[in-house]
Amino acid sequence: MFGKLAADALGLSDIGAIIKPADFSKADSDDYVMHEDNEKIYFLIKSKSDEYCFTNIALIHLDGTSALSKKRTLKRYSYSAHQIAQVALETAGTVDLDVEIKFTIGSVPFSIDVNKKHIEELKDLYKALIKISEITRENEISLEYARRSLDLASTTLQQIHKGDFNVVEQFDGLNKSAFNWLVNTHKQYRVKDFGAIFERYINN
Repeated sequence: MFGKLAADALGLSDIGAIIKPADFSKADSDDYVMHEDNEKIYFLIKSKSDEYCFTNIALIHLDGTSALSKKRTLKRYSYSAHQIAQVALETAGTVDLDVEIKFTIGSVPFSIDVNKKHIEELKDLYKALIKISEITRENEISLEYARRSLDLASTTLQQIHKGDFNVVEQFDGLNKSAFNWLVNTHKQYRVKDFGAIFERYINN
């Protein structure tokens, strides 16, 4: 009991291990993966108090208060709604027991300590998160350009003299076309499934 308390106090209990794919189904976070919708686990970090489950669609975080408590809070962050940014990997020094991967998802910062023996696997996760961050950022810029283009077209129509054509009819046609165009553009630039990225970079 004293050993557990000491580890928790020193923070050693929060050093995570990377779980092999064969053991994904044994993790608690697997219960919250939407297998029915083809969601799949690609990377899983487990410490005594937390689980960080990276699927093709979201990060599922089972947030524990301490290594001694079984109480956990389930948090889910979809990549499409919560952009990944500020990805960094901190390697171990000579006396360090752990390496650290850091990133923000949406407005939430994460700093995950992992046993340094897993550095090669963590490099793979780093690459995948960097790529997802780049894709979502570029798509957000493209989607913003699309919105501005639509606003410009709408403003141009409003400035045309009413006597030149049937404004109601033309506006209705433009509105329908713009809606369909924006929906298709949104689908193109709002990627939800990043399975292909994980499969490219994760080698565990």
